[in-house]
Amino acid sequence: MIHFEAVSKTFQRRPVLDAVDLTFAEGDKVALVGSNGAGKTTLIRCLLGEYNCYGKVSVSGLDPRAQRSRVLGRIGFVPQLPPPLKIPVGELINFTASVCGTDPAGMEDISGKLGLDVPSIRRQPFVKLSGGQKQKLLIGIALGRACDILVMDEPAANLDPESRQVFFRLLSECPPETVMLMSSHRLDEVASLVNRVVELDRGQVVLDDHVADRVDPAAVQQCTITLSRHEGALINALGEWGFRDMEDGTVWKGTVAGPDRLRFLGMVSRYAGLIRSLELKEGVA
Repeated sequence: MIHFEAVSKTFQRRPVLDAVDLTFAEGDKVALVGSNGAGKTTLIRCLLGEYNCYGKVSVSGLDPRAQRSRVLGRIGFVPQLPPPLKIPVGELINFTASVCGTDPAGMEDISGKLGLDVPSIRRQPFVKLSGGQKQKLLIGIALGRACDILVMDEPAANLDPESRQVFFRLLSECPPETVMLMSSHRLDEVASLVNRVVELDRGQVVLDDHVADRVDPAAVQQCTITLSRHEGALINALGEWGFRDMEDGTVWKGTVAGPDRLRFLGMVSRYAGLIRSLELKEGVA
């Protein structure tokens, strides 16, 4: 479906992509990983037709530069950095829905599921929203339209844990043939959402491997943590994850999205000396 053939791109004579060859087929759920400056965002922007490049990029035989409107009509895109749009939220939703030939109610519905109260901010300029509000709206616009390719650059970076759970569930509801390309500088952020990992380093593909143990994005795990003593920093961290105090600040319970389990365990590992016990088990939100 998506082909990159010997794709190269330079900025001020500095190579950012160096003869990249990649093919993504229907159903591929790809983690595009690498350090900052590895070329991830540039590869995405070549796919979206934003950059001229050497080599060939095609989407089902279409050229993203020469046939950009047809290609973008198939792609739902969540950028890493929200654009500085001054247009009111309501107008932004209506405009993007009209371009995509989609009912704007679908975009508002997805945004609402993520916790964004669209009616209350409809008249506000997009640029005035908080980082989390912008991210929820951009995800709502991308997932609330018909598309067979999802391209997401650090899509959950500004989401709170509860919204991340909803986001992962929404991804699980996408048609199985949908191609998902998720860029991140941390593999543990997206590893359990994908069936393939592509790593870039200095503009070259250094790893392209399939993942056998993909986690159901809709899965959640019930977690109970018993602390040896009360510690403010850990208490605040658990509160940010939506955990509830069950017993004088020493026993905390909450839910963790399956794809977030490595991220959560990485957080609590910083406080290992304060944790008497930790239990994770499959459950329902």
